[in-house]
Amino acid sequence: MTVIVLTRCPAGLRGFLTRWLMEISPGVFIGGPSARIREQLWLQVQQYADTGRALLAYTTDNEQGFAFETHDHKWHPIDHEGLVLLRRPKERQERPEPEPPRNWSKVARRRRYGQR
Repeated sequence: MTVIVLTRCPAGLRGFLTRWLMEISPGVFIGGPSARIREQLWLQVQQYADTGRALLAYTTDNEQGFAFETHDHKWHPIDHEGLVLLRRPKERQERPEPEPPRNWSKVARRRRYGQR
């Protein structure tokens, strides 16, 4: 079983994949091609994806029962003690300090938010 998921890819690439796989939802393709065909399809996806993203998952003989590859994803597969996991990058979001309500007294603001 092979699954390819495309996001923001050209329509021509989707049409190309329908020659070998079935599109069960927009951008989601499944099928059972041979390993050689799967590798060739993945090379074509990587070449023609442009600014889009792609994910390939397929069954294999390992502990998890499947393997996957990514193209232009923020999440990257890593090997962790024999298991392949997805590493998600930490995104630091700066939270602005909230402004004290306007109806508070100056003393209450100083107590709550420090000297200003």
